Amino acid sequence: MSDKVYVYSVGMTKFGKFLDKSIKKLTGEALKSLKNDNGEVGFDELEAAWFSNSAWGMYEFQHSIRGQVALSANKIDKIPIINVENACASGSTAFHGAWMQIKSGLYDCVLAIGAEKIYQEDRKKMMSGFITYTDVERTRSLIEQLKKMAEKQKAQKAKEGSSEQTKGKKGGHSAFMDLYAMAARNHMKKYGTTKRHLAFVAAKNHNNSTLNPLAQYTFPLTVEEAMEDYEVAYPLTRSMCAPVGDGAAAAILCSEKFLKEHPTDRAVLIRASVLRSGSWRTDDVPHRASKAVYEMAGLSPQDIDVAEVHDATAFGEIHQIEQMGFCPIGQGGPFTESGATALDGNIPVNPSGGLLSRGHPIGASGLAQLYELVVQLRGEAGERQVKNPRLALAENGGGNIGFGEAALCVHILEKV
Repeated sequence: MSDKVYVYSVGMTKFGKFLDKSIKKLTGEALKSLKNDNGEVGFDELEAAWFSNSAWGMYEFQHSIRGQVALSANKIDKIPIINVENACASGSTAFHGAWMQIKSGLYDCVLAIGAEKIYQEDRKKMMSGFITYTDVERTRSLIEQLKKMAEKQKAQKAKEGSSEQTKGKKGGHSAFMDLYAMAARNHMKKYGTTKRHLAFVAAKNHNNSTLNPLAQYTFPLTVEEAMEDYEVAYPLTRSMCAPVGDGAAAAILCSEKFLKEHPTDRAVLIRASVLRSGSWRTDDVPHRASKAVYEMAGLSPQDIDVAEVHDATAFGEIHQIEQMGFCPIGQGGPFTESGATALDGNIPVNPSGGLLSRGHPIGASGLAQLYELVVQLRGEAGERQVKNPRLALAENGGGNIGFGEAALCVHILEKV
C-alpha cells in the first residue's frame, strides 16, 4: 500500500465549441499539454489509464471502448484502460480511480484523462442528451406533469385575459436548469437568498475567467448584466448557467516511490479523495462527502485556501460552499456578496472561472478543476493567482438522484 499519492503533472486544452475537433484530437491535445507540463515522464511509463467521457456514445455511437479508441489513436495502448461514465462527475471519478490504484500499491504511475464533445449544430439533439444523467423513467414522468401544469396555467391566464409574456428561452435548455431553478427558489424562500446574490456569483466567475486563457468565456460581466440577461428558468438567467462546450483535461498520478525515482519540485500531494453516490431517501450527499474528505485529510473547512466547486449554475456554487462548510447553511448568498469568495477573499472559489465561464465539457470538468488547483498550489496561475495557497479543495457533482447528485467527488490537494 502506498502511503502517499501525488499529482505529478497536469494538462488541459482550451475549452470551447469545436465542431472541427474529434474526441481523438482533443485527447491528443490534452496529452500534449500534459507532456509539456513535465517532460521528464514518458507515456511509456504509464501502468494504467482511466478515461472519462459521457456523451460520445449518445452523439456518435462510440460506446463500450471509448478510452481504448481515443488513447490508442494517440499511441497509448496495451496497458489497462478503464472507461468511466459518471455524468458530470466522470473526470473526478477517473482521478479517484487512479488514486485508488496507486494508494492500494498496485501501480506507481497512472493516467486520468477526460475528453468530451457536447456542442453540435442540432441543438434539440444536444439538449435531449442531458436527460440521461437522471432516472429517465422518473424524469419523463415529471416532465409530463410540468407540461400539464404549464398548460393549465396558460389556459387560466387566457381565461383571465392576462397578457403576461414569458421572456424568451432561446433554443431551450437542459432539464438540469429546471432542477437547479427549483432548488434555488426553495433556497430563496427558506433563507432569503436573492437573485442578486446569484448575479454576484456569475459576475465573479465570469471576471475570473478573463484571466484564464483556457476558459471558454473570457469576457467581463457586471452584476447588473447578469441580472438583466434573458431568463432561462426563474431565477436563473443565461449568465447564471454553464454553457455547453468541448474540451479535455488530464493528470498523471504517482506514488512516493515513483516521485523519488523521477524527482520534481512541482508535484502536489493528494491529501484525500472521496466518491459518494446519491439516494432517493436523502439529499445530503454533498454533506456526507465533505464530512468524509475532511476526516480523511484530518482537516476542517477553515484550513482550505482555495476551492473549485461544481457551479453548473450560480445557485450550484452557493449551495456547495455551504455544503463544503465554508459558510453556514443558508448564508452562501451574503457570503459571496461580501467578497469572501473573490480572488482576494478569505476562501477564493472558482478562480478558473468555474463551470459558468471556464466551461463544462461533462467528462473533462472534474479534471479541469484539479488542473486549476494544481496550478494554483504551484504558484503558476498568473494574474488569477491566489495568495500563497497550501491546501485546495475540489468538489464535482454528477447527475441527479432524488433531490441531489447521483455521484459526487471531493478531493483535497496539498502543496508539497
